[in-house]
Amino acid sequence: MFDWFSMDTFTNLTQDYRALGPIIGILLPFLEAFLPFLPLIVFIVANVTAYGLLFGFLLSWAGSVLGAYTVFLVIRKYGRARVLGFVTRHEKIQKLILWVERNGFGPLFLLICFPFTPSALVNIVAGLSNMKKKTYLWTVTLGKLIMIFIVSFIGSDIKALITQPIRTTIVVLIIIILWFVGKRVEKRIEKKVEADLHNFPNDRKIMKERR
Repeated sequence: MFDWFSMDTFTNLTQDYRALGPIIGILLPFLEAFLPFLPLIVFIVANVTAYGLLFGFLLSWAGSVLGAYTVFLVIRKYGRARVLGFVTRHEKIQKLILWVERNGFGPLFLLICFPFTPSALVNIVAGLSNMKKKTYLWTVTLGKLIMIFIVSFIGSDIKALITQPIRTTIVVLIIIILWFVGKRVEKRIEKKVEADLHNFPNDRKIMKERR
């Protein structure tokens, strides 16, 4: 098992991945938007390892933005259909929709910037809200730019992570900090959502009508 994690094995895997061509580098992040259980971070690291920091980052960014915006457009068009009703009528989603409609670009951009944000939820909420298509395109493009570059930069030298334990420790700490800060931001937004519902009681009426 330890032999499998050797540098030779890692190099061979990288070469095999690169041999699939750049289309796979776009396709995998694109699919993650539709199948959020797929590991986007792994795809980003695979891209920068196989194609280099700049090109790997661009492939991941393009695929992720295209996927997220496509999901947004699908939800915008079919979100009220019965087949998606069990998702779109969820109370938490309805609360977030109202808050996004009230606050606009800022909160979604901030959420997208963090690697561990549930991007599928963000796409659904944006698609069901009254946010303009062009506004969300800019939101997801800029937010993913920051998030994917952070992950790309951290994962751009996997060899060093394997051979340099100090660097690995630093990377792990950065990931933990990003996760912690992201979760704090999510909780802060949830509290603001509840505060807005308390301060604007008509929002609850609108939420019930939409459900």
